[in-house]
Amino acid sequence: MTKSARSMAGLPWIAAMAFFMQALDATILNTALPAIARSLERSPLAMQSAVISYTLTVAMLIPVSGWLADRFGTRRVFILAVSLFTFGSLLCALSPTLSFLVASRVLQGIGGAMMMPVARLALLRAYPRSELLPVLNFVTMPGLVGPIMGPLLGGWLVTYATWHWIFLINIPIGLLGIVYARKYMPDFTTPKRPFDFKGFILFGLSLVLVSTGLELFGEQVLASYISLGVFLSGFVMLFAYTVHARRHAQPLIGLGLFKTRTFSVGIAGNIASRLGTGCVPFLMPLMLQVGFGYSAIVAGCMMAPTAVGALTAKSTVTQTLRWLGYRKTLVGITIIIGILIAQFSLQSPGMPLWLMILPLFILGMAMSTQFTAMNTISLADLNDTNASSGNSVLAVTQQLSISFGVAVSAAVLRFYESISIGTMIDHFHYTFITMGIVTIASSLVFMLLKNKDGNNLITGKDKQ
Repeated sequence: MTKSARSMAGLPWIAAMAFFMQALDATILNTALPAIARSLERSPLAMQSAVISYTLTVAMLIPVSGWLADRFGTRRVFILAVSLFTFGSLLCALSPTLSFLVASRVLQGIGGAMMMPVARLALLRAYPRSELLPVLNFVTMPGLVGPIMGPLLGGWLVTYATWHWIFLINIPIGLLGIVYARKYMPDFTTPKRPFDFKGFILFGLSLVLVSTGLELFGEQVLASYISLGVFLSGFVMLFAYTVHARRHAQPLIGLGLFKTRTFSVGIAGNIASRLGTGCVPFLMPLMLQVGFGYSAIVAGCMMAPTAVGALTAKSTVTQTLRWLGYRKTLVGITIIIGILIAQFSLQSPGMPLWLMILPLFILGMAMSTQFTAMNTISLADLNDTNASSGNSVLAVTQQLSISFGVAVSAAVLRFYESISIGTMIDHFHYTFITMGIVTIASSLVFMLLKNKDGNNLITGKDKQ
């Protein structure tokens, strides 16, 4: 296995490409919605269906990706996923109506739901745990850069080209990915198991309801109690799935996964800590435009230092984990991220730009370290039997955590606006302080790790 893994030098690049396409597409559309609305002669408010249709499709189908890859092989499913995503992108660019655009986004979502989970599953099976850390560290980078570059690139393309290009740029990347996948993607399969259709409906419906509830909170298109009802009904469906999974011989996602402590802590930490990191790409451009009066392009450019910081830290993450271990690194870096988020409350319209850019650069470095550590510790102790299910759960968690961060920070901002204490800029400052405190508190989750956890990833020795 080690020899074949080393010979597949292109596999991490394929996974990185998939991660970048998915992460970029999740955010690039937002800044282009007004331009698309004018082109399609629709209200900008109606355009949210183009965003929600993609998000819900991805959320619902991610759990199926693991089963499909196990049954039909990682190479076949990955090539199919990239093909659907690329073709869907072409149809989006050619859309003459909103209905056509929404249907095209659903097709994109079907491909997007399988791309990253299947690519990461191939990595998980190709590399021994002792070689997995630097590989996943490399693959994580595009996922950090994509959401930050999305609004900037979307704004630039809409301003200097047309909105169609936010979809057309996916086509050459997708075609290149298909070519490379045919050459480098291994075709791992596992013994066939029956598809848990009832489990898929219950688990998928729970994800759709949670995602929809978060979207409704963020958009404020319905009364808050309706949004809350939809959100909570998702957890009712999730409870129903757990009851079903206990009785089913081969459930879609086995509950035994969560008996692996490092996996459970990693998933819980992902959800809790990303509330803070997920709020920054949403709150910062908003404060710079609405509060400080900067243009959309300048506000988008201000997020670039975070991406640069993430890339800069890539070479130091592995060494940091070897020095400190996973427990100390995750607890410490999460506290640092919380402090960095809270200090954004000190920013004001008259402040020199470098005083805003420097903390964003440091935040990017910290986020890079945290994300790599969280993702690898989540997968550290999974075996070949449960790797597929565990990988799907991690992908679902990452997908939903972006929505959680935006929805929670938006709700906090609305709360401070409703009690009318201070100016609009003060409301942003209070929100940053609150989300910083939440992030610092989330470091307690990582206290559940033991000092030896993750040693198989950083010592070069796999667990027997």
